[in-house]
Amino acid sequence: MPKVLTAAKLTGIHAATICPLTEDFEIDPDALQAHIAEVTKDRRIRGLLINGHAGENAQLSREALARVVGLARQTAPATCFLTAGIYAESTAEAARRAQDAEAAGADAVLIFPPNGWALGQDQETVVAHHAGIATATVLPLVLYQAPVSAGAMAYRPDTLEALAKLPSVAGVKEGSWEVATYEENWRLLQKIRPGLSVMASGDEHLLTCYMIGTTGSQVSLAAIVPGLVCDLFEAASAGDWSRARALHEKLYPLSVAIYRKRTGVTPTARLKACLHILGLIPSARVMPPNRQPEPEEMRLLEDVLRPLF
Repeated sequence: MPKVLTAAKLTGIHAATICPLTEDFEIDPDALQAHIAEVTKDRRIRGLLINGHAGENAQLSREALARVVGLARQTAPATCFLTAGIYAESTAEAARRAQDAEAAGADAVLIFPPNGWALGQDQETVVAHHAGIATATVLPLVLYQAPVSAGAMAYRPDTLEALAKLPSVAGVKEGSWEVATYEENWRLLQKIRPGLSVMASGDEHLLTCYMIGTTGSQVSLAAIVPGLVCDLFEAASAGDWSRARALHEKLYPLSVAIYRKRTGVTPTARLKACLHILGLIPSARVMPPNRQPEPEEMRLLEDVLRPLF
């Protein structure tokens, strides 16, 4: 798919979905397909990000990741754009996983940086990693801009610019999770690659990013409350800031409860807990060493969900 066409499809709200698990920590295919069907009932959901952080990408086997893509493609509407997250410490393995995603029906691949880059990375290595993946698949690439709190894993402006100039790159999941950095990157990317999709993906401050500018969002909050996130994006796109602020106020307690605390209980575990509380998945199980929320935190999640349903 030409990158210009792909960039046009990386717009609006794309929900980052979770991967339900069985008692044996295997993919629960029925629950996964039911989850995807529920999220995409709102036809304003333009796409899905599968096998992202919310989908426990780093914990699933290569075979399991490919199966998730296939199940998602079978279930999601034909018009729903599927981006598959790709994570591996080696370029060769990442390339193989990108080929798996292509064969299973993905429309694009989101390239997560290897965790080893948290210890340090340089532009030549980063660009070579992405270019190596690009040679292995016809799918367009989406860049992942990591949170500033991830230190060296977040790309410097010069590295982001070099990556954005790769022909296969069609968009950026901008997850800096810090508004000043988001604006800096948004302005840079608009200058060097007009038309490139830049998706605001900090679930806690979507409203602020929408005021600065965005083409859409790939966010896991939309896997819990897809309608409200779509409402927020529509209000912001229309310049109805009074309505957008009111929707932000509704979403804010939930976003803080899920994403603010960084503990052994990950945002993914809280997302699954929310879906389980709502009766939308049979189990909130997460892959070890991640763990499920304690009863006190479950009660907090129940409290913030109650006004929304």
